[in-house]
Amino acid sequence: MLRYRVTNSGGRRVENVMPIGLVREFPKDKDAWREADRLGLSVRINDNPLSGRIRFDFLAEHYLRADFGADAVRPKSANTISHVEHIVRAYLVPRFGNEIAEDIKPLDIQRWFKSLHETGGLAWTTIAKMRGVMSRIYKVGILHEHVAKNPVLHVETRSKTDYNAIVITPEQTLAILKSFPSPLHFTLVLTCAATALRASEMLALRWSDLLWEEGRIRISKRWANGEDGETKTESSNGYVPLHTVLARFLRAWQAQTPFASDGDFVFPSLKAAGRVPLSASIFVADHLRPAAKKAGVHIEDGQRFGLHNLRHSLSNWLVNKAKVEPKTVQGILRHAKIQTTLDLYAQDDGDETRAAQGEYLTALGVGTQMVQ
Repeated sequence: MLRYRVTNSGGRRVENVMPIGLVREFPKDKDAWREADRLGLSVRINDNPLSGRIRFDFLAEHYLRADFGADAVRPKSANTISHVEHIVRAYLVPRFGNEIAEDIKPLDIQRWFKSLHETGGLAWTTIAKMRGVMSRIYKVGILHEHVAKNPVLHVETRSKTDYNAIVITPEQTLAILKSFPSPLHFTLVLTCAATALRASEMLALRWSDLLWEEGRIRISKRWANGEDGETKTESSNGYVPLHTVLARFLRAWQAQTPFASDGDFVFPSLKAAGRVPLSASIFVADHLRPAAKKAGVHIEDGQRFGLHNLRHSLSNWLVNKAKVEPKTVQGILRHAKIQTTLDLYAQDDGDETRAAQGEYLTALGVGTQMVQ
């Protein structure tokens, strides 16, 4: 019988031993370790460690196994898993890994976060995400009774971003569209501009997701790391409107594309014979950015501009120009919180704010005749 034994990373040997099968079933060490991971033994073996003696690196690795495994309330996307693992292994473990988890002081964490911004050059929004991951590590540790307290709860960071996305006008968008000789590129940008879909959601679309009779597009997945994955959030999973005008252009493209079956990608890679969708990054670099600059969009070298800017542009226009209710815009963008819509996707419009100020002055009864 093959048995599984681990050493507690807190510094004491754990004599908990669990059988995982016969030796002939796992001829190589890697096979045995893979089976141990599948059974979740690396998480369960230390269910009752000595209180307060768990090192942070053990707690962090436990979190990666528990919160992204069978105990997860909602499966995480491949992008999320990769991002979180990077934060844990590139930042948190190198700094706190050797310390006893319950001995780490909130002030030490806060001072480290501040140094990451001031000397490391990290944005506060990035540090805020790091704080969230570290707090989650402790929450999962408390859930599994490895630790009793979460020092991160008392740590403060700044989470407001100073990033302002480039917003383009409908006139500039039209100029960009007219510059595309390819119907694939034209339809891709038009669909993105009219629906505010994320690039990963656009790429995952199959023709079966276009519900022509219902006037809706179904969003149930996104394309990440070369395969279909979960949508970014639960609220992202849903539908966006398909207006008859947009539907007409999509129908025209379906009549031209060599990949028009229900299971085919709406925006395929022609070079890959439709096996995968086109590459958003290559399309942006080779086609969208040059077309935007030609249309008069001011983009500095190194400044971010891509399909996501069409999402910002639509929401900004809907709120500031078309005066659409923010709640409706939230539904189009599929944000879980309306504050996200207002904070990130509805930038102040100079003309609109000046006009609003003028309306107030008029209502106040202040006219030019009163100016001395």
